[in-house]
Amino acid sequence: MATVIGIVALILVGSAVAIGAGVGDALSKSLNANLEATTRQLQLFEPGPLQNVRRADEALSQGPQTDGYLLLVDSPFDGVSGAVIVADDDLEVAPLTSTQIHALRAEAATRGFSTVRVPGLGSYRVTPFTAGTVTGIAGLPLSELESTLAEILTTILLVTIGGLLLLAVAVALVIRRSLAPLRAVADTATRVAALPLAEGDVTIAERVPAEEADDRTEIGRVGAALNTLLDHVGSSLTARQRNEERMRAFVADASHELRTPLASIRGYSELSLRGIRQSREATGESRALAEAAAQNTEQALERIQAQSLRMTTLVEDLLLLARLDEGKELVYGAVDLTRLAVESVADARAAGPDHEWALEVDDAPVVVAGDAARLHQVTANLLANARVHTPAGTHVTTTVTASGGSAVLRVHDDGPGIDPAFAGGLFERFARADASRARQTGGTGLGLSIAKAIVDAHHGTITVQSVPGSTTFEVRLPARPADPPA
Repeated sequence: MATVIGIVALILVGSAVAIGAGVGDALSKSLNANLEATTRQLQLFEPGPLQNVRRADEALSQGPQTDGYLLLVDSPFDGVSGAVIVADDDLEVAPLTSTQIHALRAEAATRGFSTVRVPGLGSYRVTPFTAGTVTGIAGLPLSELESTLAEILTTILLVTIGGLLLLAVAVALVIRRSLAPLRAVADTATRVAALPLAEGDVTIAERVPAEEADDRTEIGRVGAALNTLLDHVGSSLTARQRNEERMRAFVADASHELRTPLASIRGYSELSLRGIRQSREATGESRALAEAAAQNTEQALERIQAQSLRMTTLVEDLLLLARLDEGKELVYGAVDLTRLAVESVADARAAGPDHEWALEVDDAPVVVAGDAARLHQVTANLLANARVHTPAGTHVTTTVTASGGSAVLRVHDDGPGIDPAFAGGLFERFARADASRARQTGGTGLGLSIAKAIVDAHHGTITVQSVPGSTTFEVRLPARPADPPA
């Protein structure tokens, strides 16, 4: 406000000075013209053949009767005389004093139009003139011009002050109204800053009101940008909470997966130790009991080995996921996806002879840049998933094609399909349709999550479409570019 009002005040003052100077110059020119016209009307010589020169008071008595008109006549015969027309009740002529005459002759005798301070009379606009052998000085008072200028400047000053006051009120209202969205932004930011965002399920409901977030204004764009930022922060907080919940579930599932084989190992170890002690204590008549204990010990050790292998597989899968999350573990090379599918289907046919396995590939190999061992693991996981979760007699078809610069691997089965309630979390870690943690199939729920992690590491995508009687997993990988011409 101070800047705007200061600039406007400077402009108004400059305009007032320019207007005052212009009006003063115009009035000065008008006064000069009036002085010349009045002086030409003087009757300085008496009629007759002698042409006697009249004194200043006589010339003013016979000449124009203009209030304040001053005349000084220098005649070679009668000397210097001066008079002025004064207005009391009526216009009358008054002689000039010697001091006044001296001041006039000293300051205006040889110059053109000039301003002279006449003692006792004030400021005068004077000019020297010559008529024959007579010289003189004529003048008009500046009082009327000065009063006119004073009135003009007073009017300009009052108008300027009034305009500045009106401008101050208008600017205050405009700025207050313009900054209202900024105050709304500040209030919203203050309320958001007071929210506990460090932990827990946080929802940011605070937003800048829509009427204060108009994209057509600068401050409105700030409000809109803050609302967009709060949307992003809210989404990030929601994702953070979801990740925390997944992490807790992951820790719980991993603990459960590791606890089960550890409990089996502990139980079978105790059983083995008991059998060994019984064997040591057995005598001749208890030889049969010792043999039975040894057999039980062998079975227990086999179970310990199986559970150890299961736990090792789980740990290796978790380690693989961690390395894939860090962008490690892949060894790139040229991978023939067609050959990989052929080998994977052959392995699946041997593992699931009660299913119908089919393979559809083009004559030309489909080659991609990737890690052959990990891509084989993806294909094996998809085929094992189809084998485990579909009944005997299900037809499973594996297709490899090249389409639009991508290599596409599809695994299709005509089994019962995937429960829609479970489809959204199908690629999550430890995801299983059976929430009771049954181990009929021996799976850990990491197969599809590992497949997705491997495909993501290859900059590809894995999707699933499932309805009763038709389920298709599709893996799409960037195909190897064509070899350059020779």
